[in-house]
Amino acid sequence: MAPRILLARHGQTEWSLLGRHTGRTDIPLLDEGRRGAELLGERLHRGPWQGLPGVEVRTSPLARASETCDLAGFGARAEPWDALMEWDYGAYEGLTPARIQELRPGWLIWRDAVPEGESLEQLSARADEVVEWARSADRDVLVFAHGHILRSIGARWLGEHVSFAARIRLDPTSLSVLGWAYGAPAIERWNDTGHLEG
Repeated sequence: MAPRILLARHGQTEWSLLGRHTGRTDIPLLDEGRRGAELLGERLHRGPWQGLPGVEVRTSPLARASETCDLAGFGARAEPWDALMEWDYGAYEGLTPARIQELRPGWLIWRDAVPEGESLEQLSARADEVVEWARSADRDVLVFAHGHILRSIGARWLGEHVSFAARIRLDPTSLSVLGWAYGAPAIERWNDTGHLEG
């Protein structure tokens, strides 16, 4: 079977709730985020997932992702990996899109990137590294990371320019699955938050 990659975005934080760009600042989960991580874990330990035996697990080393991984029940199996860290937002770290628009009208992160931070090319290269690793063996993988890097992985899995990620949003504690259809890379599931709704 061709390998798939399961993407888990970290739970809610104060900055994600406020829409502040949270790159390398190590923000903890809110209680809501911790509960969401537990619910995601409960879902992945039931059918059809059954705890994902044999799946290789990696996590961003940032606390909001690694804690989500732990609370979901995969911490003991996970290896931290810097390639899964969030976009380095440079001078725009901690700012909301509205505030950045005041400073730079018409700005779009997926086109214009950020000053003093990571370029689109650098972000794309990290996403490619994750995609290459995910496809490197005959097993599925599960990663716990952040909204923009996971969206970038989605775009690059499909063979699209990293800017395609602007069209595939992700909510906190969502589950996505990248797989195959007719022998080509495909989205099997995207931004699924069903585990948070009941």
